[in-house]
Amino acid sequence: MREVAITELSIDVVNLWMNRWLLLTAGALDDCNMMTVAWGSIGCMWAKPFAQIVVRPQRHTRAYIERSDSFTLCAFPEKHRKDLQTLGALSGRDGDKLAKTELTLKASRRVTAPSYNEANFILECRKIYCQDMDPRGFIDKTIQDNYAAKDYHRIYFGEILSAYGE
Repeated sequence: MREVAITELSIDVVNLWMNRWLLLTAGALDDCNMMTVAWGSIGCMWAKPFAQIVVRPQRHTRAYIERSDSFTLCAFPEKHRKDLQTLGALSGRDGDKLAKTELTLKASRRVTAPSYNEANFILECRKIYCQDMDPRGFIDKTIQDNYAAKDYHRIYFGEILSAYGE
C-alpha cells in the first residue's frame, strides 16, 4: 500500500460509504475499539481535508473516540465483508470482537489510533471538532425515522493527516 497525497486523493465516496463501508477505530494499539460505519463524509472544511463520522451514544467505540485525539477509517477488499458485519454487530463491551475476525491491527504512521494489515484504503485522522446532532436541524423530517430511541449521533470531524491505498 502506498501513501497518497491528500490533495490527489480520488475516491468514489458515495460508493465507499454506502456499499463498501469503513471500519472506524479509536484508541491505541494496545487498547482500542472499532465499529463498522456507513454514514459519513470526506471533503474540505476550514481549509483542511477532513473525514466526518457519526457515533451513537450507546456505542462502546464512543468512549474510545471521546478520550482519543485521533481515529482511523479503513476499507477492505470484499472478502472481509463478513468481518465488517461482525465488528458492526458485536460490542467490545462483551469481549474481544476483533478475535472473531481475520483482521489484524497494526500501528498507524501519523496517529495513535491503529489501522489494519488487511486494509486496502486507510485514512489517518486527527480529531478537530465534535458536536451532538440536534434534531431541531432536521429540515427533512423523515430523518427523524432513524432515531426512534432519540439516540442522536455525535458528529466528529477529523483532519486527514495521511491516506494510503492500493
